[in-house]
Amino acid sequence: MGCSNCGTSKGGKPTGCKSNGGCSTGGCNRLNVYDWLANLPFSDPESGCRIVEVSFNQGSRKDYYRNATPQVFDKGDMVTVEGVSGFDVGEVTLTGEIVRLQLKKRGIEERNPDTRKILRRATDKDLEILQQNKSRERDALIRSRAIARQLKLDMKMSEVEIQADGRKATFFYIADDRVDFRELIKLYAGEFRLKVEMRQIGARQEAAKVGGIGSCGRELCCSTWLSDFKSVNTTAARYQNLSINQSKLSGQCGRLKCCLNYELDTYLDALQNFPENAETLQVAKGTANLIKKDIFKNLMWYVLPDSNKQYPLTIERVRKIRQLNMQNNIPDSLDPVEVSTGKPKETEETGFVDLVGQISLKTLEKADRKKKHGHHKQASQPGRDGSQGGRDGGSQGGRDGGAQGGRGGGPGGKDGGGGRDGGGRGRGGPGQAPPPQGGGKRR
Repeated sequence: MGCSNCGTSKGGKPTGCKSNGGCSTGGCNRLNVYDWLANLPFSDPESGCRIVEVSFNQGSRKDYYRNATPQVFDKGDMVTVEGVSGFDVGEVTLTGEIVRLQLKKRGIEERNPDTRKILRRATDKDLEILQQNKSRERDALIRSRAIARQLKLDMKMSEVEIQADGRKATFFYIADDRVDFRELIKLYAGEFRLKVEMRQIGARQEAAKVGGIGSCGRELCCSTWLSDFKSVNTTAARYQNLSINQSKLSGQCGRLKCCLNYELDTYLDALQNFPENAETLQVAKGTANLIKKDIFKNLMWYVLPDSNKQYPLTIERVRKIRQLNMQNNIPDSLDPVEVSTGKPKETEETGFVDLVGQISLKTLEKADRKKKHGHHKQASQPGRDGSQGGRDGGSQGGRDGGAQGGRGGGPGGKDGGGGRDGGGRGRGGPGQAPPPQGGGKRR
């Protein structure tokens, strides 16, 4: 996966990240190593390491070569090195004192006479031949899979890497059992006209060659910087209180994630402070069984029989109960501590006014008005004899004072409007109507 910041200028140096031959993000070269000793001065430059680390196929394979030439190579230079019955072209990834640390890590002797040499700086012709042979790898992989399927071999071809000069090809395959590929090598040699080397790899190495994005959102560790694959088992997940879910604990290779071992040592160091042989505690209610340990809060969670409730206990309380049990004393209760489930909300003074609840939608206001209007209609209908005042002066009040008498009978007052003389009686309403100002009689 190439770095999007890198761009080539006229002088051949990157213009994006300004690292002068080496990508600072590490995306242009897989398994990239940062040379943190590059800017440190040394008293004797002649005693510097003459071994150079060279990567091939965008960092999927690395090897170490001796610089027998008087030239000085920097990180990012393309060099031509000794290959199998020919030459190969790779990219310089490390030089100087940091290479000695890598050699010591891999157990390689610096003065080994069998170390291959760097021939020269890669020329334009070497790079042209490299591009021509690299373009054949995709077709060779498809054809090799078809031939293996015809022979009915239980194997999966993962990648084909052709040497820069086109004289040798390395076929990487995955197989659960041992495969007899003697006939397969003969067919490959006759089909591709080159020397064939078969190399078996595991599922983790295949994921490193293919690459991808992990569940954490970052590029896979095996395809960027991780080169040593250690065994991972479910015990690492149990120490970290992770649920044993195979789908969540497995990576894209189908094996357990390598990152399960990253924090395992920290958990093991923290678990040393917890008391041993405290899986069960004897209390008055029965035997409390340990279900988990929380190293972040230094708590141990227990559960009592015939109950699903979990009780968190401090380390000191567990040790005290353990000592009482050893003295044949049984405490009355576990005395659990209170654990807050959530963090308290922090209120920040932003200077803004909270308008929630003060804004109402117009559609809701219209609906409320319709509801209120409907209730008024239903309340006014049963008061025909009082609210509307009758035909003889109750509906509009009449000139003789029935208007105000009719208003008084709206909710149904005793002396409300609506009588035949302009101030008739209403039905079923509280209060009294105002005195008539017309010809209505007050009864």
